[in-house]
Amino acid sequence: MTMKKFIESAGFGDILEKVEAGERLSCDDGIRLYNSNDILALGYMANMVRNRLNGDNTYFIYNQHINYSNICTNLCKFCAFGKEKGHEKAYEMDLETVKQKVRDRLDEPITEIHMVGGIHPDLPFSYYTDLLRGIKEVRPDVHIQAFTCVEIAHLAGLADKPVGETLEILKEAGLGSIPGGGAEVFAPRIRELTCEKKLPGKDWIEVAKTAHRHGLHTNATMLYGHIETMAERIEHLDALRLAQDETKGFLAFIPLAFHPKNTEMSNISRTTGMDDLKNIAVSRLMLDNFPHIKAYWVMIGPKVAQIALSFGADDMDGTVKEEVITHMAGAETEQAIGSTTLVKLIKEAGRIAIERDTLYETIQVHE
Repeated sequence: MTMKKFIESAGFGDILEKVEAGERLSCDDGIRLYNSNDILALGYMANMVRNRLNGDNTYFIYNQHINYSNICTNLCKFCAFGKEKGHEKAYEMDLETVKQKVRDRLDEPITEIHMVGGIHPDLPFSYYTDLLRGIKEVRPDVHIQAFTCVEIAHLAGLADKPVGETLEILKEAGLGSIPGGGAEVFAPRIRELTCEKKLPGKDWIEVAKTAHRHGLHTNATMLYGHIETMAERIEHLDALRLAQDETKGFLAFIPLAFHPKNTEMSNISRTTGMDDLKNIAVSRLMLDNFPHIKAYWVMIGPKVAQIALSFGADDMDGTVKEEVITHMAGAETEQAIGSTTLVKLIKEAGRIAIERDTLYETIQVHE
């Protein structure tokens, strides 16, 4: 049986025709894909889109993560990272500590520093601009990808300025782009039940679009595998797709697998490999206007991330260097991974390993 016949027998002949023609899938199409267990059919179609957009190229970055504080007023039920001020595991870094973390890795070819934290109740706006300037002082050429859309909205409140004006101040201090965290699932029902204090989904989208209008690229995420429905996942992807139609500023989409350990939702089981691969594949098929889909090895493990390179993903993120947020929720992956290992994983998957910078400019092709 040919793959086309197999996909038709799985009930996706009409979707395959759209994929082959480069036509946009409907939300109903997306729900059908999510409700299917024909993972090979999904993977085959997602791989068609991946190859059309990126060929065999698979990207990674040499990056460093810094989480400046876990003190947070939101205290989302799915989060093991955020802590109330005064909690025994709460922490905040002063400027010198952050600068030292950068100094500690000056001998490594890091091109991006990824920096996020909680919604701190007391730190002034100047703390955040000082962080950016301090990092640039130690490592002038590094690209700083910092502060989720949730944090940006908080910082605008601290600065008592519109989001656009706040972003211009942060850009002047050294901000280069914005990561995709804090999106979770946009559906109001989910936010009410899991993160009622967090920035609403529609406002997350608006902050991202504002960033794009001010010349800042961003990423986007979705936290899947808790209490969301398949329809709510698709609504989330469609909202991102429509925003990208408007501003074209999203670089990559990163599906984030929920890790329940040490959260208020610890009764929920971890995602399966099937669900992880399905989210990669459906994301690639639905987000036709997103250049890149990441298989974030920290969340799903290097082995599943490697397989995901044949299910629509074309990026494995990076070396990471000290990931904290997911590991506080029980992740059993390493906190860092070597670039040599990433290259090996990519090559073994039959792909071309390309070291990139944050904006997907090629640094080195590993033949």
